[in-house]
Amino acid sequence: MSAEANRSLGEIHRGERMPIVLMLVLSLALLLAGLFRPFTRVTKLWFFDSDVSVYQGLITLFQEREVFLFGILVVFTVIFPLVKIATLLVLWLKPGLEARQMSRVYGFVANLSKWSMLDVFVVAVLVVLIRAGGLATIKAQDGLLLFCASVVLTQIASEWTGRIARRTFKAAD
Repeated sequence: MSAEANRSLGEIHRGERMPIVLMLVLSLALLLAGLFRPFTRVTKLWFFDSDVSVYQGLITLFQEREVFLFGILVVFTVIFPLVKIATLLVLWLKPGLEARQMSRVYGFVANLSKWSMLDVFVVAVLVVLIRAGGLATIKAQDGLLLFCASVVLTQIASEWTGRIARRTFKAAD
């Protein structure tokens, strides 16, 4: 058993722990802010403006019984990003994980990452559909920028973690 057994990535790679953990914590804060801040401003017929946040949109979909859209948006814009950030934080901060367990946890994050851009795709499709109607215009608000910043930071932290994790798993073998 190596000296690195049962230590978190953060304990093994102390120099890289702080920037990645800070990125993940910032990403979590940006995600939460992005979900509740206005995401878009919708102007209908040049007179009626309304700011819409992801949270408000989810509430509206639920109230209007749009269960399928509600479910997709909850999964891909709320649950997936939260689970990904939490899982990466576990890799960096939880002591007691063996290299094999860390490998499995990172494998889970890598598989989750394959789906992580679907939330951005869903938002893009909704914007295109509304713009195609011609009766409304949509302008991005700060919630969209915060949400996108969270996605980018999480992806950078995930890739950085992946490189470090692969080195760690090779050394453990």
